[in-house]
Amino acid sequence: MFRSRLIYALAVCVAALVSTSTASAQAKIAVVNWQRALTETQELKKLVVEATAKFKPRQDALEKAQRELSDIQAQLQSAQGKLSAAGQADLDAQGQRKQREVERLSQDLQDEGEQERNTMIQKVGSRMTEVVKKLQDEKGLDVVFDTASLIAYKTAVDITNEAIAAYDKAYPVKP
Repeated sequence: MFRSRLIYALAVCVAALVSTSTASAQAKIAVVNWQRALTETQELKKLVVEATAKFKPRQDALEKAQRELSDIQAQLQSAQGKLSAAGQADLDAQGQRKQREVERLSQDLQDEGEQERNTMIQKVGSRMTEVVKKLQDEKGLDVVFDTASLIAYKTAVDITNEAIAAYDKAYPVKP
């Protein structure tokens, strides 16, 4: 009887020790503002400047076509009732062709710009993932969350600036 009570007491003590050590082991967490981390890298800034320069001639062509369309529409309004039926039909046809051209140029520019943006974000995003995982290992973190999905957090756990600096160091931009 005494022996069974001793074993029971010993089991309770062991359980208490195990639960205390388990309860005191807290997860180390960090947060990253993912969007800011990506957009503030020197590489993405450079890629954006290059993409802007790449699409500039097409943007200019779209703006020129839009001005030409506006001019045709202004001519149609100012010549209302002053043109012959053939002249009116010709100007209407020019306006419709120019409208289709503007729509096509705009859609093409938008589609290619979006594709370019997605490619840049994918490239920088996959590299940033590697950088954040490396920071996680170096700091002994159990988990890293994106601030976009959090309601509140202490700024002390934010490693966004460290992630940007580590990225820029790992992937330096060549001038």
